Amino acid sequence: MNSETQTVEYKSLQKIRTGDKGYRDLAVTCVALANAQGGLIYVGYDDKKKHTLPGQTIQTDEVNDAVTRLRSLCFNVGLSASEVLTDETGSQYFIITVFPSMQSIASTSDGKYYMRFADKCEPVRSEDMLRLSEMKGCFQWEIKRSNSLVEETNISELHKLANEVRASNRIGDHIRQMDDNEIAEHYCLIDERYLTNLGVLWLGTAKQKNRMSYPITVQYIVYDADENKIRKVEWRNDVKNPKELLENIEKEAVELTYYYEFPNGLFRKQIRHYHPKVLRELLVNAIVHQSMTISSDIMIKAYPDRLEISNPGGLPLGVTKDNILHTRYRRNPHFIELMFALGLMEGEGSGYNLIYELNSMEVKQKPLVQSDFSECVVTQYAKILNPEILPLLDYVMKYYQLTQKDFTVFGIIAREQKMYSTALSKELQLSDDERLRSYTAALLKQGLILQQGVHKGSYYVINPLLIKRAKADKIPTTLKTVESDVLESLIIHDLEKHPQSSISEIASRLPEVDIREVRKMVYGMVDDKLEIEGANKNRRYSLKQNGDKKTNRK
Repeated sequence: MNSETQTVEYKSLQKIRTGDKGYRDLAVTCVALANAQGGLIYVGYDDKKKHTLPGQTIQTDEVNDAVTRLRSLCFNVGLSASEVLTDETGSQYFIITVFPSMQSIASTSDGKYYMRFADKCEPVRSEDMLRLSEMKGCFQWEIKRSNSLVEETNISELHKLANEVRASNRIGDHIRQMDDNEIAEHYCLIDERYLTNLGVLWLGTAKQKNRMSYPITVQYIVYDADENKIRKVEWRNDVKNPKELLENIEKEAVELTYYYEFPNGLFRKQIRHYHPKVLRELLVNAIVHQSMTISSDIMIKAYPDRLEISNPGGLPLGVTKDNILHTRYRRNPHFIELMFALGLMEGEGSGYNLIYELNSMEVKQKPLVQSDFSECVVTQYAKILNPEILPLLDYVMKYYQLTQKDFTVFGIIAREQKMYSTALSKELQLSDDERLRSYTAALLKQGLILQQGVHKGSYYVINPLLIKRAKADKIPTTLKTVESDVLESLIIHDLEKHPQSSISEIASRLPEVDIREVRKMVYGMVDDKLEIEGANKNRRYSLKQNGDKKTNRK
């Protein structure tokens, strides 16, 4: 069975055989697709079952007339139609190709605007017209020429940035061989003798940035448990470029580096409130996806239990909180391209996939996204929802090779313990069972999860045998997270069972411990807690007995 998507729509043949009403409906679909990414309309398919009707025939004249009528009902829409096609059952259909309107906004002939959101065609509200204009390049802020001349800038900043680009492993050799000015032109930082608005952000002086209508400005505010403001840092009217700004925010936001500490046998496991890669992605997204035509600050609010980051301008049209994992759109594409080249962000459309994966690995809630016309707010909670399953996740990371999709799904199922397929599809923002199977197939094949039940009542659980193996496994841990008194206790416990042991023998029974650390600790315990027999390479160590005299070193 076929399914409708962002770029595919199925329509009954009756749409072109029922007069104006059917054609107006088709025109709405054409306009919505043109204002998004373009797409295909399969005419001759049952709207609900998504397959052709038995014995259906279509005349070539009907196809030509349909395209002519639609062109008269749509403005700024490019259309073409296929020949009459025949499927495996012998039924006929044809395909209308709708081209994306790259530099203009498509509308119906009666002046109405529509946009494709996932598999739906929705009217464009008046308050969304500015965002739609930005999408179409009617006003692309980043490449608009500023009033700042290139020669007025600090040339050393351009040279520094160009060298950072050349050192990146994310660019092609043809870019690496460009000179400084060619790199600036490639990333749309300069336009002949003038800096673009994007160029001012990266290369401009404080004076040039002050002349901008909408520079990047940031506030970082820390709140206590009663939500009283206790600290504030601002970034505005300075000479930092976006990379330096990002790095300075990460340096100042010390409250976002706090961590939880969990016992792990005799050791300690530390998990930050916010994984550094999650924090970086959220900050970068706020900077590069903000609307540069709204005068407002990026707000970073740190509460004891959560982080809230907001940026000017809502999500781009077509992107919602319910499809953000799979919908691709770049509001400031040249800005994003440069940030990616510098290694400051993930590739297009993969940032939230990484965030979901890392939250799954640390048993945390996915970020909550709220968006309106003027603002997008992302909330990430710090709480670890179920700390008991952290050892299981560590075990899987150690012994299994999983993709990003695999680990995201595994973490969700482990966190929830029992996850119905319908709920898992919703969590992953998937529209059909076929797509869900691509997320679960590898986990089922490796025996990490089990599927039980049938159809919409099916659900997934972690394989009990995996849990049993994980509990039996002793996951090696290094002494980087162990205090010296813990190491001392390990050595005492070992010598209680194995008196008169050499340092190498003690270390062999503590395989996770560096022998140099064992040697250092044993030497420090001699005379006070340990006694020695033998000399040089033949030295043996035992616990000192109460009342014994000190044994001199030989």
